[in-house]
Amino acid sequence: MAKNIVYFDLETQKSADEVGGWNNISKMGLSVGVTYSTARNEYRIYGEKQVGELITDLQRADLVVGFNVLRFDYEVLHGYTPFDMSQLPTLDMMVDLANTLQHRLSLDSIATATFGVEKTAEGLQAIQWFKEGKMLEIAEYCCYDVKLTKLVHEHGVHQRQLHYHNRFGKKLTVPVKWEI
Repeated sequence: MAKNIVYFDLETQKSADEVGGWNNISKMGLSVGVTYSTARNEYRIYGEKQVGELITDLQRADLVVGFNVLRFDYEVLHGYTPFDMSQLPTLDMMVDLANTLQHRLSLDSIATATFGVEKTAEGLQAIQWFKEGKMLEIAEYCCYDVKLTKLVHEHGVHQRQLHYHNRFGKKLTVPVKWEI
């Protein structure tokens, strides 16, 4: 039976500045969370009222794949559950790549260099949309980020490498050893 890989991203209601800094990520609040499950072959969108279902979905995964999920997304969810999300089988691609390169990359840098596509917005834009009640825009943006996360992971698994642009705009390659 195939593994249930769950690709995951979320957006918040508040910025770090609004909750007293990056040490208070658990106070930022979930606006929208999105998963893509390989077992179900579908995306699911969760609002704050469905955060329990989102956590259960992640707990049922054979592997959770995300970008900066250990330091950010899981910390946001810790505002809703005593369960230690970092105990889940997780591939945080940002952390893995940072361990290899000794510096952090953005998802946008990888997606642009590898696929020629850019993210559709930024997290601060999603917070503004939340304040304006534009939940559909947040859901679309978050779904797109999950799709990019899935594409980056699958490309890394099959090609054993990713491309990225460094801070000077030069296209570079980094090897990866990811499995499915």
